[in-house]
Amino acid sequence: MIATQPHIAWMEEVVGHLRERFGAQVLSVEQAYDFPNIVIAKQSLMDVLAFLKNDPEMGFTFLTTLCGMHMPEQVGQEFGMVYQLHNLPQNRRLRVKIFMPESDLDVPTATSLWPTANWMERQEYDFFGFNFVGHPDLRRILNMDEMNYFPMRKQYPLEDLGKHDKDDAKFGR
Repeated sequence: MIATQPHIAWMEEVVGHLRERFGAQVLSVEQAYDFPNIVIAKQSLMDVLAFLKNDPEMGFTFLTTLCGMHMPEQVGQEFGMVYQLHNLPQNRRLRVKIFMPESDLDVPTATSLWPTANWMERQEYDFFGFNFVGHPDLRRILNMDEMNYFPMRKQYPLEDLGKHDKDDAKFGR
């Protein structure tokens, strides 16, 4: 039996307000299970996030998480950033996404809206190489400062190609 996605009535209201205020900067909207996902133009990121947080009708005052993505097969939009927001009083959750080419990994910092974005942004810099413009202390947080690469990028093989001590056929590959 295949479960259908629940309809989220409030999503249309939020999207309507965003489209009214930001127009063509709202690139796409989709519902993934019970999560609305809104893709916006990168240049409007801070305006959209500020609106979602500060407008009393929106009320997305809590930044649950932010995370980077690397999709090398999407030429021209190889990298993405996802902001997961929560309206606590109404228990509404929303994802805001932006995409960008590998040649332009500058993203405005969200620390002015949510101070907790500080460590989250440092992690995404550390793992993917995003440059959070205006960040108060953008430096590695988990990896060594001497690392000259970003380990979560899909540029590296999953296995050590020099190892011959196991037969992949025995591991379901």
